[in-house]
Amino acid sequence: MSVPVWLPALLGFLTAVGSISIDMYLPAFPQIARELGQVRGGAQITLATFFVGLALGQLILGPLADRVGRKAPLVVGMTLYTLATIGCALSTNLVSFSVFRFLAALGGASSMVVPRAVVRDLSNGPSAARMMAQLMLVMGVSPILAPALGGFVLNWAGWRAIFWVQAVYGIINLSLVVLLLPDTLPREMRIRHGLISVFQRYVQVAKDRNFLPAALVVAFASATLFSYLGGSPLVFETGFHVSPVIYGCIFGLNGFGLIMVSQLNGRVFANRFGIDRTLTTAVLVMLGGTVYLTIVSLLGLAGLVPTLIGLFVCIASLGCIFPNGTVAVMSRQHANAGVASALTGTLQFSIGAVSGMIVGELSDVSPRAMAVCMLVSACCVTVCNRMRPRG
Repeated sequence: MSVPVWLPALLGFLTAVGSISIDMYLPAFPQIARELGQVRGGAQITLATFFVGLALGQLILGPLADRVGRKAPLVVGMTLYTLATIGCALSTNLVSFSVFRFLAALGGASSMVVPRAVVRDLSNGPSAARMMAQLMLVMGVSPILAPALGGFVLNWAGWRAIFWVQAVYGIINLSLVVLLLPDTLPREMRIRHGLISVFQRYVQVAKDRNFLPAALVVAFASATLFSYLGGSPLVFETGFHVSPVIYGCIFGLNGFGLIMVSQLNGRVFANRFGIDRTLTTAVLVMLGGTVYLTIVSLLGLAGLVPTLIGLFVCIASLGCIFPNGTVAVMSRQHANAGVASALTGTLQFSIGAVSGMIVGELSDVSPRAMAVCMLVSACCVTVCNRMRPRG
């Protein structure tokens, strides 16, 4: 199938559901905790709940996308996401809010697993890296703008309005899927399978020596990001006393670094140096950034500027790690693209949920807990990348 010029933009718009759902409400963590319940790490628990929903949702929706095609799971998923997000806006306590966040993630998972499978349907190798870069260009706008937008909405109308905005975004995505998205999986290539067959396919993909190390690179890189997501609101808003709007701008600056590096990766690095070499270099850069951030944090030198420098380096390096790692994961999984995408996403958000809960439990107003969790995750990325077969 030829690729319409607007398709990467549509896929990026869909993939951004996850980051918008997370990034927009980060500035509201302190307000949500005050209004819905003063449980230690309460707001971070709702983030971890969202990650669990994303993990479980991708396990379900991956095989479904290989069975019924790419479009139907997105329609169902976006419908559930929109309704559950409205439930978040109407919640009156932390328990109901967490349940609705879980359901929203369960539906929103479709916007992550299906676009990756569509990319694999249409391209491979450097061309897939370029298409992933196009997706990240569109979805990269969300971490740049979403936190600042969330801060403005928070100041203007309170934290509930953030979820009404997200519900509107869900309706827009649902409409775009119904009206525009082609199904890139032909009927003759769809796999009819029962529960036992689904389990066997997961085992088959997991046993592939090329899959698991690459998938763990992406998963632990995500854990580095999720440690930052879970820890940074408290560090900046309480520790450094910045306003929600300024925090959103700081978050957007790091998102800008990620998206710029991802574009350089798609246009220059992956073509000139190859996917493997570029990925390995980016992993070492991230490791160096987390080592620096941890040292200055433990020595009590982590003021606002040193913390920003360390975080910028770490987050920007993900602009190479995510697209190249995803290509490495999916390159040999054509027949099982949906399952491979789902299993990768499940690993990402399962490990992310754990890292988010750990940061929530250990966080004080300093960057120490966030920095240490990021360093541990970066070390795991480095080890898994060394184990990854090349070529």
